[in-house]
Amino acid sequence: MTGRHLLLYDGVCALCNGFVRFVLKHDRTGLFRFAPLQGETAGRFLRKWGKTPELLDTVYVVRDTDTQAEAVSEHAQAVLLVLEEIGGLWKALSRLLGVLPSKVLDVFYDLVARRRYRWFGRYDACPLPPPENRDRFLP
Repeated sequence: MTGRHLLLYDGVCALCNGFVRFVLKHDRTGLFRFAPLQGETAGRFLRKWGKTPELLDTVYVVRDTDTQAEAVSEHAQAVLLVLEEIGGLWKALSRLLGVLPSKVLDVFYDLVARRRYRWFGRYDACPLPPPENRDRFLP
């Protein structure tokens, strides 16, 4: 199985699915696997880290899954971690934004998160991943 990090996202959110497509496009080395927050995989990891799986208003990244170094990032810090890991100009953007305090970044993150369905839409069910990437998605 590819991926050492697990990105947990709201599977019915159009913005979140767009973010997943962005990561698939730019993650040339296959560092990330994916699981919708509505699935059993996300629930298992989030409960392990004391998070509430029913809260769908954030994205999580479980870094170095199933190792002793495993850790979880959420909100803006999870997005910055993704940008850092996919590299290139995205890494530079992550570092530029990373100088801001987490609380400031999370204010902007929360603003978008609260309005994401209204601004970007939502699906009735989690869309199926593209066939060429299905092995990177967990239930």
